[in-house]
Amino acid sequence: MILNRVPISSFSSLSSPSSFSRLSSSNLIPSIARQTRLSSPHSPTSILSRISYHHNNLSPSSPRYCSSSSKHHPPTPPDLRTMAEKDIKKYLEQSHDRIFENNRRWAAEKKEKNPDFFAHLSAGQNPEYLWIGCADSRIPAEQITGLEPGEAFIHRNIANLVCNTDLNVMSVINYAVNHLGVKHIVVCGHYGCGGVKAAMTPQDLGILNPWLRNIRDVYRLHEKELDAISDQETRYRRLVELNVIEQCRNVIKSADVQKSYAKNKFPIVHGWVFGFNDGLLKDLDIDFEAVLRDIQKIYNLVD
Repeated sequence: MILNRVPISSFSSLSSPSSFSRLSSSNLIPSIARQTRLSSPHSPTSILSRISYHHNNLSPSSPRYCSSSSKHHPPTPPDLRTMAEKDIKKYLEQSHDRIFENNRRWAAEKKEKNPDFFAHLSAGQNPEYLWIGCADSRIPAEQITGLEPGEAFIHRNIANLVCNTDLNVMSVINYAVNHLGVKHIVVCGHYGCGGVKAAMTPQDLGILNPWLRNIRDVYRLHEKELDAISDQETRYRRLVELNVIEQCRNVIKSADVQKSYAKNKFPIVHGWVFGFNDGLLKDLDIDFEAVLRDIQKIYNLVD
């Protein structure tokens, strides 16, 4: 298994192929080192998000720290550690109020377009899709798929994992399949996944260790293929894909999916990967019926 040690605070910003070259630049590494001293090196927050300030060249000098006027880019947050206490308080109030401003605008627009929108929404949900995705803030499932509220049941966690010991995701699958009757289950990963990159790094990541071990197990299962890929970025992207494929297999292993498919011929399980560079979804073309037959040689849970 070929692993490379990278700065532990770099995982959250790996969103493009050029990220790897940026991580080794001389002007970035010293600033990472300075920040590392501010909090525990094994803090999950510092591991997955601390570096984000450096890529945005943030400045707290603007008197208004939040704005809901931009339709193309999210507001750039300031580095609160460099701000006076009164400015921190002002920023937190503004970032809180911005959500309610956006909500009121959204509700008004929906009602203007369809006066019965909220009456239909309050009547109940009947989603076609269960979406199991990464918790990364840049991948809003409904927005990138063009779905409306009520069309997708959503579950998200770090690196879009489906672990049979995770009662959260297993409860979601149970409810989506047996009570909502979803027709499709989508496991969606993304290139530039910080959780996958962290799993490729031989370091003790504290509380993240047991969670990321599931991705390391994916590497172990496909070690020969991955080690044969000499380019680190290409290997990283392939592990993202293989992780999605293995999580799809974990979904198919569940009794809820197997029993529902035997009775109803749905749901079908799909594996997709989102790309930040072009905003497009890649279908990994999971052959659901073939995978199901293969899995049921050992994991057959249908009476």
